Amino acid sequence: MQDQDVQPFLIGAEWTRGEGTPFESRNPATGALNGLIGAASAADVDRAVATARAAQAEPAWRDMLPHKRAAILRRLADLIEADAEWLARRQMQENGKRLQECRDQALAGANAYRYFAGICEVMPSEVAPARGNHLSLVVYEPFGVVAAITPWNSPLTLESQKVAAALAAGNAVVLKPSEFTPGPALRVAALALQAGLPPGILNVVTGLGLETGGALVAHPDVRLISFTGGTATGKAIARAAAQRMAAVALELGGKSPHIVFADADLDKALDGVLHGVFSSTGQSCIAGTRLFVERGVYDAFVARLVARTRELKVGLPDDPATQVSPLSSFIHRDKVESMVAMAAEDGGRILAGGTRPADPALAGGAFFLPTIVAGLANDARLCQQEVFGPVLCVLPFDDEADLLRQANGTAFGLAAGIWTASMPRAWRVARALEAGTIWINTYKELSVSVPFGGFKESGSGREKGFYGIRTYQEPKTVMWGLA
Repeated sequence: MQDQDVQPFLIGAEWTRGEGTPFESRNPATGALNGLIGAASAADVDRAVATARAAQAEPAWRDMLPHKRAAILRRLADLIEADAEWLARRQMQENGKRLQECRDQALAGANAYRYFAGICEVMPSEVAPARGNHLSLVVYEPFGVVAAITPWNSPLTLESQKVAAALAAGNAVVLKPSEFTPGPALRVAALALQAGLPPGILNVVTGLGLETGGALVAHPDVRLISFTGGTATGKAIARAAAQRMAAVALELGGKSPHIVFADADLDKALDGVLHGVFSSTGQSCIAGTRLFVERGVYDAFVARLVARTRELKVGLPDDPATQVSPLSSFIHRDKVESMVAMAAEDGGRILAGGTRPADPALAGGAFFLPTIVAGLANDARLCQQEVFGPVLCVLPFDDEADLLRQANGTAFGLAAGIWTASMPRAWRVARALEAGTIWINTYKELSVSVPFGGFKESGSGREKGFYGIRTYQEPKTVMWGLA
């Protein structure tokens, strides 16, 4: 194997294949090899963190005036937008997401840089009310080196949201993308240098989670770890960070309740439920995977839902007619299949899907049919564990008390959806639900301008929104005596 056969990663201004064993990237829609990716060893990670620390200590970035830092972020946004088609197709080839959704996410990633560039220019420091003969100032300082660790389901948006905010706050970043989707991060890192970002302020290390990610989490010079991914991994990161009192921002798993009251516009609710769980092939932390329907309309609504689900077009991600594309990998497809089998063992009835598609044209990919499971109690394993695939549990409820007991009866608390014509009911239920984002008469509407994060085991801290930049800064009080 020649060096030129391996995609290198970026440390400072140097592209290197690293000391680790290169790994494969495969297209989950076809099984074809995308290429070999260089793997960062612990020594490579140490060099990346040292490079980031040295670059962040230099005034070229740390002391750069906010409007000049914002100008670089805006140039990077323009370059991402100009390169959006390449980025979209690369993400599609690596995680199987529908091409149109990848295109939308590429543009959303560019807009995240624009958003945080704008905040960078207007984010104020504070003068606190004095309690004596002094001036009380609150200023905000960057942490220094931030480790950003991202998942495979939506790298174009998730990486942009983390990196843009961390850079706008004045930090240097070492980004570790998922081993399944390294391509977008590497391309954006090259564009960042082209935009004028000082070398070493954004570094990308590729590799497997335990080796590369583990070394990054354990590194003593990483002051903040920003992680999006599974709850079990998030807990392990939190434990490792606690050993050296490093800060963490964790956006973890979900088992979001999607609620339909009898007085709702049931046609719109049906569209919302389908979109909420089966878009992105269910590979979304906010997917509405537990559907609660008021008992009076439960049978009729679920029957319509099953019929619509069976009509969904499962196909290749670059086919414009496709509504459900493959899962991100064959390993993940196997996990989803095993969890559906587990549900059947627990007494669940498969109302739709539950198998791979029969179409021979899809036999080479990691496809799984959109699936609906009924007959389980809310405490069943499938209703409590995150599947991260196109699998929906349907459950009836009798009244608000019954609903809230079930909806909040999970370790997760990331998102929830409510469909009702009653404004008072919508407000009561929204306030009572234990989740970081609540949608009313809509679902999965996303914006970089509002905070995002979870309650309970769905994470800690918030990203996005005006104060999302504060996640990547530490407040400092300066008391100036006037006596």
